[in-house]
Amino acid sequence: MKLLITINNKEIRLKGLSIMRKKIHNILSPRSFRFKVIFISFICLLIPATMTLFIYNYLTKNTIREQALSNANRELTIANEYVQKQFEDMMYITNFIQVDAEMNTLLKRKAKNLKDQTPDQNYQMFLDDSKINKTIDNITLLGGNSYVTILLKNGKSYTNYSSSEYNPTDLFHEDWFKQLNKTKGYESVWIGSQPTMFSSEKSKNPYQISVARTLRDENSHIYGYVIVTTMENEVSQIFKNMSGHEEMVLLDSSNHVISTRDDSEIGKSFQYRDQLREKNYSNIFQISKKNYLIAEHKISFTGWKLVSVVPYKQATNKVNSIFNKVIFVQVIFFSIFLVLMTYFLRTITKPISRLGNVADIVQQGNLNIRSHIRSKDEVGRLSKSFDLMLDRINEKIHEIKATEERKRKAELDMLQAQINPHFLFNVLNSIRMKVLVKGDKESANMISSLSKLLRMTISKEKKIITLDEEIQIVLDFINIMNMRQKEKVIVEISISEEANTVMIPRFILQPIIENSIIHGLSQSAGTIKVNTKVKGNETIIVIEDDGHGMDEEALKHLRRKITLANDADYSINKSKKGFSSLGLSNVYERMYMTFGQEFKMEIKSEIGKGTQVILSIPKGGGRSNVQSNAS
Repeated sequence: MKLLITINNKEIRLKGLSIMRKKIHNILSPRSFRFKVIFISFICLLIPATMTLFIYNYLTKNTIREQALSNANRELTIANEYVQKQFEDMMYITNFIQVDAEMNTLLKRKAKNLKDQTPDQNYQMFLDDSKINKTIDNITLLGGNSYVTILLKNGKSYTNYSSSEYNPTDLFHEDWFKQLNKTKGYESVWIGSQPTMFSSEKSKNPYQISVARTLRDENSHIYGYVIVTTMENEVSQIFKNMSGHEEMVLLDSSNHVISTRDDSEIGKSFQYRDQLREKNYSNIFQISKKNYLIAEHKISFTGWKLVSVVPYKQATNKVNSIFNKVIFVQVIFFSIFLVLMTYFLRTITKPISRLGNVADIVQQGNLNIRSHIRSKDEVGRLSKSFDLMLDRINEKIHEIKATEERKRKAELDMLQAQINPHFLFNVLNSIRMKVLVKGDKESANMISSLSKLLRMTISKEKKIITLDEEIQIVLDFINIMNMRQKEKVIVEISISEEANTVMIPRFILQPIIENSIIHGLSQSAGTIKVNTKVKGNETIIVIEDDGHGMDEEALKHLRRKITLANDADYSINKSKKGFSSLGLSNVYERMYMTFGQEFKMEIKSEIGKGTQVILSIPKGGGRSNVQSNAS
């Protein structure tokens, strides 16, 4: 008994191992497309991720160094743009005063010591002073807190500040003023930070920065000077507004501090001057076992330079933090992605399998089945296109049947089209009244026109006629309508010779003309124009009237009604009176069946400006249809 139990247990274990081996074999055997996609995606993701983490340790230091240098240069570039803009505003003021013709004329006149002036001259001098002061005020409106001084050699001065603030003639005694007299042409002298000379600014702005330039006459003789001054805190405030931890300073050509966040350092020699270079430069240097990053930009027109110094640890702290966070996030997302990838790949491959099954069923002849896969990826678009293709095939089958049925129906309606008895009665009554009352040639013309229309309407031959013959039908129709109406309609026809021979179905223009008379002109006097032109591979026929026109809503309704003429459910409307029973929809239907999709019919209308119908007939288009109908 025990032996049997032991044998049974072994058999169960063997069966279990066999089943497990089969499952493992099925999992590991890449027989399905789904398994191949998942396996390849996993390999393609795992190898680059592993290599990225491995190489990162090797490249991190260089990347951090380059990023730190790039950040330092970027911050310095931003600050340099603001500082340079401040100095450019000062230069703009000096350039304007030195170059402006009117200012030069006024200042040269004021530079002359005129004595014994007449009252008129005194008044003119007063006006000149006003113009100069007003010009100074205008050019400093956009320049911030700039103090402008125009100092003439004869002691005359013009400023945008009060003399109680500072006496401009004291500038003659400044040390840099001697250097100003040695300049040539448009050369400028930039004066670094000096104690503020304006009494109202001394308490809050201890230092000022100035630029000076000479004013010269036609012989290059100096007759005056222009000095523009701004407060040093306008520059240091730019440094304070920067978001980084760097120390920024503005240095002169001898590496003395002109502006910095700490006022106590102004005028002193820059402590890191030995690390500076002649050109724009950035580098890492070490002092007291600490690394610092230094960068500089030269301000070309001043000869000064902007320098930033930041501890390397602070410069790279943010970058290191970002890199560490990136690695941590990468590891987390890699783990999550491994799980999600398997799920999504299975979801992606499932529609492909479904689409394959649908294709097999279609191959067996079932065109009614659809995949109904509507995802927004390539598989969804492929499935949608596949379903649309099946829909289009079914539509084409129904359309071919419907087109043939409509064609036969339209041909039958055309053969059976007769003149409305009520219309015929009115015409005959009009002829009778004309004969009884006048007996003139108009009655004969009317009878002739009517007979032609009757012959063309009832005749079973000549379904396709030339445009010239169609125009004759239109003229006969207008002749009859003018006999019926009190007010006559004028028809202006301009047909090119090349368009005369264009073959079209008969009674194409007449329904359009009839609509223009009845609906457009309301059976009142008016003008209807029929023009043609040959443009490229198509002949364009334009029928327009000067009637009431239509609003946008009515026009859209009419266009939609005509478009429905090509639908399978379309049937020709016979409820209208007169020849217009064929209607615009019938015109479009017959032309479409004759010339195909290349035929275009467009209607334009505006209230009070009339209506325009444009027929675009392809040159040689639908010729097989034309010939078959003509036969």
